[in-house]
Amino acid sequence: MIDANNFKWGGVDCGELAENFGTPLYVFDENIINSRCEEIQNKFLRKYKNTFAYYAGKAFLTRYMANLIKNNNLGLDVVSGGELYTALSADFDPQNIEMHGNSKSHDEILMAVKNNVGRIIVDCPDELKIISEISRQNNYTCKILIRVCPGVDAHTHKSIATGNSDSKFGVPIDGKMLIDMIKFAMNDANINLMGLHFHVGSQLFSPDDHIKALNNVIKLIKKLKSDLNFTTRELNLGGGLGAVKNPKYKSVELEKFIDPLMKILYNELDPVPKITIEPGRWIISESGITIYTVENIKIFPEIIYIAVNGGMADNPRYALYNAEYDCVNIKNPNGKLLNLSYPNKKISIVGKCCESGDILIDNAEISNTNPGDLIALYNTGAYTFSMSSNYNKLLRPAVVFVKDGEAKLKVERQKFEDLISGDYI
Repeated sequence: MIDANNFKWGGVDCGELAENFGTPLYVFDENIINSRCEEIQNKFLRKYKNTFAYYAGKAFLTRYMANLIKNNNLGLDVVSGGELYTALSADFDPQNIEMHGNSKSHDEILMAVKNNVGRIIVDCPDELKIISEISRQNNYTCKILIRVCPGVDAHTHKSIATGNSDSKFGVPIDGKMLIDMIKFAMNDANINLMGLHFHVGSQLFSPDDHIKALNNVIKLIKKLKSDLNFTTRELNLGGGLGAVKNPKYKSVELEKFIDPLMKILYNELDPVPKITIEPGRWIISESGITIYTVENIKIFPEIIYIAVNGGMADNPRYALYNAEYDCVNIKNPNGKLLNLSYPNKKISIVGKCCESGDILIDNAEISNTNPGDLIALYNTGAYTFSMSSNYNKLLRPAVVFVKDGEAKLKVERQKFEDLISGDYI
C-alpha cells in the first residue's frame, strides 16, 4: 500500500496513514492550522489595537485542538456544556472563553458562571433573566454581549444563514425586545453589559453581507448612545469566512473581510469599541482531509457509484446542505480520469449508510479507481468530526494530526464496546 507516488498530507504518505490507523480517518495538517492563526495575529490582532479573536469550537474541538488554539494565543467560542468541559479539561483559560448558543440550559449557564468564563453571548430575554438570577445567587458579575439579528439575508445556503431578521439566533435589531433587554442589563447589578454581537452566516466569500450588517449595527450603536446613554464597549463581528473545496484554489484572505470592516468602524465610531471575531471553519476546514477505502463500484447506464466505507455518519454535510467536496485517489493522484473513460456518466462517491441521501460527492472527478483503493476528500476539517454520529452503529473514525512528515494519533477510533457503553438490557 505504501508507495512513493502516493498522495501525501502534511508530508505524510496517506497510504501509510491508512495502513497504520485504518479508515475512515480524519487527518489534520497542523501547519495549516498554525499558519491561519498566525495570519489572524498579523492581519488583525497586531494590525488593529484593542482586538481579540475566538476560535469557533463548534467547527472542530478536541482537547488537542483546544491546546493548539491556546498556544496560538487565541480565545475559544463554545456553545454547549460539553464544549466548555472539553476546553476546561485542556486547561484553557476560562477568561478567554465565550459561551454562546441560542438555547442554553440553566445548568450550562451555571457551569459558565461558576467557571468564570470571560463572556456569555445572550440570545434572548428569558436567558438574560436566568443569567441575572444565577449571577445574583453566586454573588457574581457576569460580562455579557447581546446577540442581535442585523437584518441581512446572507448569500449562502439557507441552513447556514443566521443574520436574517427572523433567524432563530439573537433578537431583531429594531423593536422593543432588544431595548427592554438592554435596559434590564443596564439596571442589573450582577450583569456587566459590554456590548453587542452579530453573525450573518457561514461559508461566505465576499465581505458584502458583513458590510451591510455592520452598517446596520453601527446605526443601532449610535441610537443606543443617544436614546439610552449606553456606550458599546465591545462589538463581536462573528465569523463566517468561507473555505475552498480544493487546495488548487486560492484561500480566502482574512484582510479581504477585516480591512473594509475596520475602515468603516474607524470612520463611523469614536471611540471604536473593542472588536472581536469568531473564525472557525476558516481556521480548521482546509487543514483536514478524510481518507476512505473503496468497497465496491457499480456502473449503471447514466451513473457510476463509488461506494466507500464511511459516509454521512462521519460527514453529514452533503445531506444537510449540499456541501461540495473534491477528492483524490491516493494511489493514483495524477492518473487518467475515470470521467474520461466514461464521458457520459456522472460519478458519485457514496457512503454505506442505509439512506439514498448518503452521498459525499454528487458529481466527482477522480482518476481511475478500483475496489480496495484509497480516496481522500479535501476540506473536511470543519463540521465532520463535530457532526459525526453512530448511525447504523458505525464507529466514529480516529483523528490524526500530521506535521512535517510525522503523524500523531489524537482521538482513538471507537470500538464496538463503546457503542453499548451505558446501554442496559
